[in-house]
Amino acid sequence: MNRRGFTLIEMVVTVAVVAVLAAIAVPVAQLTAQRAKESELRLALRQLREGIDTYKRYSDEGRIARATDGSGYPEKLEELVRGIPDARAPGQARIYILRRIPRDPFDTSGQDAAAGWGLRSYASPPDAPREGRDVYDVYSRAPGSGLNGVPYREW
Repeated sequence: MNRRGFTLIEMVVTVAVVAVLAAIAVPVAQLTAQRAKESELRLALRQLREGIDTYKRYSDEGRIARATDGSGYPEKLEELVRGIPDARAPGQARIYILRRIPRDPFDTSGQDAAAGWGLRSYASPPDAPREGRDVYDVYSRAPGSGLNGVPYREW
């Protein structure tokens, strides 16, 4: 009799080969996903920090009005998106620095994008950042460290 089909040994060998390939592919896929999130985090931090620095520069140039005891930094991240009245062109002119606040890719809280970032005020020390009257810097609240070994909070 001439039977067609696979033997049990052929099936076991095939399943074992597929399992080995899957065991190799899963860690590579996880590493790729983490690398993509870290790249997105770097970009978001760069955008926010450039926006904060632009706000400060405009404040120093007199384009944005500030209190005499103010640092020149925005009070909230939302100011970068909402727009600030242009002190040099009173009336309807507004200065828009960012189109939107980027989201922290490691933030899974579901809050709005601005609430997902840790904020550091100008008056707080760099080794113990805390919120205050203004936004001098932003950082990720994500636990853990990046592939480079540096904690996300210190990026």
